Amino acid sequence: MRRVVMLLLVFAVPLAVFAAIIGADRLFGRSGRGFDYVLNIDLTPADASLPKIEGPLDSSRPLVVIDAGHGGKDPGAGAEETKEKTLTLALALALRDELLRQGGVRVALTRSDDTYLLLGERPAIARRLGADLFISIHADSTEGDSGALGATVYTLSAKGSNQAAERMAARENAADEINGVRIGNQSDSVNAILVDLSQRETQAQSELFAGLLLREARAAMPFKETEPQSAAFAVLKSPDVPSVLFETGYINNPADLARLLSDSGRKSFAQSLAGAIKAFFARTAADRA
Repeated sequence: MRRVVMLLLVFAVPLAVFAAIIGADRLFGRSGRGFDYVLNIDLTPADASLPKIEGPLDSSRPLVVIDAGHGGKDPGAGAEETKEKTLTLALALALRDELLRQGGVRVALTRSDDTYLLLGERPAIARRLGADLFISIHADSTEGDSGALGATVYTLSAKGSNQAAERMAARENAADEINGVRIGNQSDSVNAILVDLSQRETQAQSELFAGLLLREARAAMPFKETEPQSAAFAVLKSPDVPSVLFETGYINNPADLARLLSDSGRKSFAQSLAGAIKAFFARTAADRA
């Protein structure tokens, strides 16, 4: 019996001492000491403010950001039942669906519902997503004159290519104002840029796409201006993303409105732009090769 007790003591005492050491370390020791294999990782949450990118999972595929003009408390043009914000969203969705159907490019929308966005937020989304092309979709309007007909494509410039372009830019840029009071400001980096000479390549690519858009869409829809126009649109002030603003027609012209509201009109619009987008990326890839 005495021998058994001694054997138990031989094993029990070291175990008790070891347990006491661990307990003391837990109570009084520095947190994490002795556990060098434990890593504290700060997981930064995903930016929920950025829209979803759809299309191929291959991040090397070009990314097109489509901006449906106006939205929310900013209805845009249209004195009748159809508002510009509703029309531009339907056109943006049609273009997205066509691009996804054809494949080969990734697509994101600045808004996919009736959300209000400041003008500066729209190109900022494209830049943060690393977009390769930004297209802002709008519908024109003329006060008291429903005779104006057709689409117009615009690129950025410090001064409008004509008085009509300057008036158009002033009207679209007023989307950040309520009763003449500006409710949002551009970032300093964007405010400082109208046409920065250091960004000639971006501007040249914008003009290239504008020309391709006219070429591809001319047979599918009427154009008011047969050449790309330019003006100081706030939504086009991204210094490193080729950008165009596409006025798809006159919302107060019955013929234009009927075309833009019809399934066939939206299909022609989407197919024409998709063709211009594919041609643009094929051209820029060849230039880089």
